[in-house]
Amino acid sequence: MIKQKTYAAIDIGSNAVRLLVSTITEKEGMETNFRKTSLVRVPIRLGADVFLKQKVSEKNTIRMIDTMHAFKLLMKSHGVEKYKACATSAMREAQNGDEITNIIKEKSGIDIEIIDGSHEAAIIAATDLHALIQNDHNYLYVDVGGGSTEYTMYSNGKTVTSKSFKVGTVRMMEDLVEHKTWEEMQQWVKETTKDFDDIDLIGSGGNINNIFKTSGKKEGKPLSLKYLKDYDEKLNSYTYEERITDLDLKNDRADVIIPASKIYVNSMKWARANWIYVPKIGLADGIIKSLYKEAKPKKKV
Repeated sequence: MIKQKTYAAIDIGSNAVRLLVSTITEKEGMETNFRKTSLVRVPIRLGADVFLKQKVSEKNTIRMIDTMHAFKLLMKSHGVEKYKACATSAMREAQNGDEITNIIKEKSGIDIEIIDGSHEAAIIAATDLHALIQNDHNYLYVDVGGGSTEYTMYSNGKTVTSKSFKVGTVRMMEDLVEHKTWEEMQQWVKETTKDFDDIDLIGSGGNINNIFKTSGKKEGKPLSLKYLKDYDEKLNSYTYEERITDLDLKNDRADVIIPASKIYVNSMKWARANWIYVPKIGLADGIIKSLYKEAKPKKKV
């Protein structure tokens, strides 16, 4: 007998706001299947407000309310039974963050939870990576967002440690990442990975997905450090306008992809990794998985 559920995740990031709708199919004797039914992305770029002025602007507050109204209607159209909305770096640093979540709740009915960096890293780490992670291998998982970068170290199929840093693409573009913070991130990666041999990276985030798509590699195949370094040089040799016209990048991707590429290349160097795998996963996928786990009846001991 087949059972199907439809869940949704709303990821309110520093660069964009996303709605992911997933259909979950359960069949006895088979692995549960999570299929993306719909993914909608709106580039509101809250980080540009918050990291410079510590508050979300009135203009972007209105855009957020409109977006949440639209998301609510889309969830209704898809027959979503359960959803969770999580806000990350920009909203947790905004002085008016709580005020905005209250306004959105009142105007649209969408309940938003502002999560801290460690919670964000834990949700991402809980994403099902078993198809990639081999028990006899070591991996450093890197998720690059607009306001922060989350790392998780895996060894022998288990999580060793996770850490979040206030180093993100929007922050770097606005020149708001202190050299000290960058050095702390570098030191943490080097220290965390130094006792492990043959480390591969696993990268997630819109920018690395875009780089992977451009490579033409088959899903499941890794990108080399050399490819990433060459592509980084290529990106930096083009102007913003050329990256849109010649590389076919979206307006709101053509700028943030530069700092993102820098983070991935350096993370690989610090971890002494030669390969990076790029599964199509992120915070929204982690939220869906956590909703599913919460809804599952606990087995009696």
